[in-house]
Amino acid sequence: MVTVHNFSYGLLNPALAYAVSCLGAFLGLRCVTRARAHTGAGRGRWLALAAVAVGATGIWTMHFIAMLGFSIPAVQITYNVPLTIASMLIAIAVVGVGLFIVGFGNGGWTPLLTGGAIIGVGVASMHYMGMAAMNMPDHQHYNLPLFVLSVVIAIVAGTAALWAGTQVRGIGATIGASLIMGVAVSGMHYTGMAAMRVSPGSAHTMPMSGSTGSSFLVPLILGISLVTFVLTLTISLSPTEDEIHADALLQQRFDEQFQANRPIGARSASGEPGGQPGEQFNGGGRAGGTGGTGGSLFTKPPRVN
Repeated sequence: MVTVHNFSYGLLNPALAYAVSCLGAFLGLRCVTRARAHTGAGRGRWLALAAVAVGATGIWTMHFIAMLGFSIPAVQITYNVPLTIASMLIAIAVVGVGLFIVGFGNGGWTPLLTGGAIIGVGVASMHYMGMAAMNMPDHQHYNLPLFVLSVVIAIVAGTAALWAGTQVRGIGATIGASLIMGVAVSGMHYTGMAAMRVSPGSAHTMPMSGSTGSSFLVPLILGISLVTFVLTLTISLSPTEDEIHADALLQQRFDEQFQANRPIGARSASGEPGGQPGEQFNGGGRAGGTGGTGGSLFTKPPRVN
């Protein structure tokens, strides 16, 4: 067996990877809170942004920052560029699928568990595709129990992320959930790395195709970091879920007052008698209800597109 090092720079890579994973999870959860207060295309946009934050920053960037600390003595490791980029797109896509299943589902545990399983299997696929993207003269294979454990951790992490999206409200709770999600994603990564076994190849001197980590991964990670910064600004400048609900409640009360002051027999623009205003708001003027402990993002939001 070939000796490998997962911590070539000490704790720098795992610590930085964990911090980035937490940041991606935090931004994703803040996007989901905005999505809960919208319907239709508005909700879809916020869920798509959440998929980018969690998939690209929280998962993919975390993985390859950690991989920059991976080395094999006297062996240069390069990366297959198309396969590496494909692994990032898979991470974004599977997180998006899971979020849309729960975000546009009817609630309950079925969408939550289905979405969590899709995210988990997709994240594991991203991880092992990223490993397959490494070009080296040695041969990779995996310890089966640890391989299965890494997939299980990924599924649990994906389900927990979706559940957190249905429950988390305040900044403090979001930070706490993000720290836990960072542990889960990092745990999945290093479990997968522990499962890897490397056996000697036949040509250590053969030049390997692909790009080195410094020439390809570092600029790509910096590019995603810029996208993350823009996403952070977008979230910071957008109304919060409570502000969206408060605006919708104010509009509802304005409509009620307007209807109350209309002459008797007045008809709406559609030709029907004035109906019950605010029917599409979550009753009782209570903003931001979760509607139980199931998998739904919320029960019935204000109509904000």
